[in-house]
Amino acid sequence: MPVTMAVLAAVASTPLAAQTSQTGPISGYMDFHVNKRQFEDPVIDFHRFVLLFSHSFSEHIRFTGEIELEHAFVEGLEKAGELELEQAYIDFLISRRFNVRAGMMLVPIGIINERHEPPVYNGVERPFVDTVIVPTTWFESGAGVHGELGTGWRYRAFVMAPLDAAEFSAEEGLRGGRQKGSEAVVHRPSLTGRVEYVGLRGLQAGAGFWTGAANVSFRRLTSAVRVAEVDARYHRDRLELRGQYAHVFIRDAAGLNDAVERTSGVSPNVASQLRGFYGEAAYRIWNRGAPRDLVVFARYENFDTQFRMPAGAVPLTEFDRNAWVTGITYFPDPDIAVKVDYTRVGNASAIVRPQHQLNLGLGWWF
Repeated sequence: MPVTMAVLAAVASTPLAAQTSQTGPISGYMDFHVNKRQFEDPVIDFHRFVLLFSHSFSEHIRFTGEIELEHAFVEGLEKAGELELEQAYIDFLISRRFNVRAGMMLVPIGIINERHEPPVYNGVERPFVDTVIVPTTWFESGAGVHGELGTGWRYRAFVMAPLDAAEFSAEEGLRGGRQKGSEAVVHRPSLTGRVEYVGLRGLQAGAGFWTGAANVSFRRLTSAVRVAEVDARYHRDRLELRGQYAHVFIRDAAGLNDAVERTSGVSPNVASQLRGFYGEAAYRIWNRGAPRDLVVFARYENFDTQFRMPAGAVPLTEFDRNAWVTGITYFPDPDIAVKVDYTRVGNASAIVRPQHQLNLGLGWWF
């Protein structure tokens, strides 16, 4: 098998930001926001500064790494920014169909988790479903295989460190349970994978999963997590469509809530099922390429971290949420996105009022 075919297979199953590193050893992306919530003062935030590094040891062995600084600075144990190692893996390129990857990797679930650079999605902030239900950015240590099978089919399958259910919450679901490769306890490893189809012009469809025990902190429990997700993107001429559905199942949520309450004094009210979905339509008003490239879009989302509750637990209706996001993305250059959107987040509670927010953003990669 020619080496170039193995490299193509690796690129096809590599997160998009890491793909840019094929043109050089250093690449990256940045995200700068201004957020104005109703009745509050505007907040300016240099949300992300990300550097990616790559190195080819040989034609068959390649390294990719990613370091991210969030919210501009990190200050000891104070609540400030975060410095994270999101990717650091080695690819062993064997053939177009079969390659091996090991290290710190992104979980292959959803549209945004592996491809979350500002120019590739509309809206200043990432979709809520890809933040709350699929806890983007979700990364963990592990190893596995990836490649292409037949015309237009790609796959990735990894064994990774598990989630810690003791850190789940009613508001953010799985998000706090990510171990992030920091001395991660692997009582039982988890399995994750994704299949994508790109064989039709303009269409990219995929499905991902995660399954594994989550009883890292409470070994006597049978806590486990299963995530199932499907998504699709389609573009034709000036029209662009995308949609995603994600469903989370948490086993023994009742035992988990009881165990956390006994140790902390407060029940986290974790649900037994979480659900989220969204649909987005975008249209290119200008379609002549940068600097004459302007997109208008609208997205509806529903994300419910209290979708199904264990016996005896009452759902917190403020966490059954929906959102409308409408806005414009302007590309002065294909790698630079200037964004503005208006976001309304409602909920099923009769007490908690909807949130209205105006967002401005500047994102780029190189």
